[in-house]
Amino acid sequence: MNIFKRKIYEKIKDWKESSQGRTALLIEGPRRVGKSTIVRAFAEEQYESFLFIDFSVCPSRIRKLFDDPSDLDYLFLQLQTEYNVVLKPRKSLLVFDEIQFCPKARQAIKHLVSDRRYDYIETGSLISIHKNVKDILIPSEEKKIYMYPMDYEEFCWACGDMNHVPFLRQFFNQKLPLGAAHRNAMRLFRLYMLVGGMPQAVAAYLEHNNFQVVDEVKREIISLYEDDFHKIDTTGQLSMLFDSIPGELAKNSFRYQVSTVLKGKRADDILGFIAELVDSRTVLVSYHANEPNPMMSMTKDIRRFKLFTADTGLFVTLAFKDRDFTENVLYKKLLSDKLPANLGYLYENAVAQTLASAGNQLFYYTFPNDKRKTSYEIDFLLSRQGKLVPLEVKSSGYKTHSSLDVFGKQYSRYVGQKYLIYTKDFARDGEVICLPIYMTQFL
Repeated sequence: MNIFKRKIYEKIKDWKESSQGRTALLIEGPRRVGKSTIVRAFAEEQYESFLFIDFSVCPSRIRKLFDDPSDLDYLFLQLQTEYNVVLKPRKSLLVFDEIQFCPKARQAIKHLVSDRRYDYIETGSLISIHKNVKDILIPSEEKKIYMYPMDYEEFCWACGDMNHVPFLRQFFNQKLPLGAAHRNAMRLFRLYMLVGGMPQAVAAYLEHNNFQVVDEVKREIISLYEDDFHKIDTTGQLSMLFDSIPGELAKNSFRYQVSTVLKGKRADDILGFIAELVDSRTVLVSYHANEPNPMMSMTKDIRRFKLFTADTGLFVTLAFKDRDFTENVLYKKLLSDKLPANLGYLYENAVAQTLASAGNQLFYYTFPNDKRKTSYEIDFLLSRQGKLVPLEVKSSGYKTHSSLDVFGKQYSRYVGQKYLIYTKDFARDGEVICLPIYMTQFL
């Protein structure tokens, strides 16, 4: 089993040292993102003993133990006997894996933490879906963190390159082009976009060096997600919304057009579905900011949004899910740097993933273009030190940026540095920094 170095390990370690048993840690993320693997590795390295309960497969008698946690001595005795583990006060960890399958165990966290004998880590997906929290009291003693697919630096680590991203950061900090090294940097980033950050897909790539094998792994993951969606919504509408993400982005429209995916439906009708997709952590949602100011979350329009997949590698497979691997032109065209303009939405998804995994909420903005009776669009808006940082994403090396220019003039009092994210080397064009896509991680 491949255990890749993940940044979340340090976050878990920080929780352990700062909490000292006063809170439990809840790690939420999509299926197959590596939650169980990293937590088990952490338990083995940081505790004298640990007890690992996978609620998706454990016997029903284990789940029933949490129906009444009033007698913790009895509970711990039963668990130690069942799992043949000796728990040691303040030196042992209990892991509740796939906690969504046992809501009562999650509710019991309040009592378990107040007992202070052991530490507790919960992991799960679809944790916030209504049926998984119905009739239970959500413990306030939880610290929640999200686990995303492997980011670009973690992918580089998995490939055995520990120095690539620090090398890129030096050039970003000094605002210098890479020169001859740019071509190799773009080649590696395009490889990351194709493989993605799901650990199983990365492991398949490293073992087989074959995109068809990688694609088969990703198809299996997508199938698992769709099975989950059908359990939440038996009508299939949730799956249709997910499957249509590449097609909707390909239209280059200013929002996800619900009516073209679900006939007769509008955004107002499916806000609950969107919330469940977001809760599944399989998608990223970017909301339209109605007023461009540093407090974008207060002016977002929940009815105007774009959807991205949480992993760009899965996006590549999802775009051709209903066809054979040999028909998926994205692998060949992206790797050879011959991606047509109409497939440029792939880069937009990669930027969305990069920004979200770094902890940013996603917003975009549109405003009228009176000269052409259409609209300008700012692909992403970040807030930095009280200023707006607008990003425009291009799949080519062209440095045109009319949306950034007009936006900067109209909202000059709010706007800080403007960035064009593209595929060429670092450059400046007037007030705009032209940033190679692999440097998006530093914004």
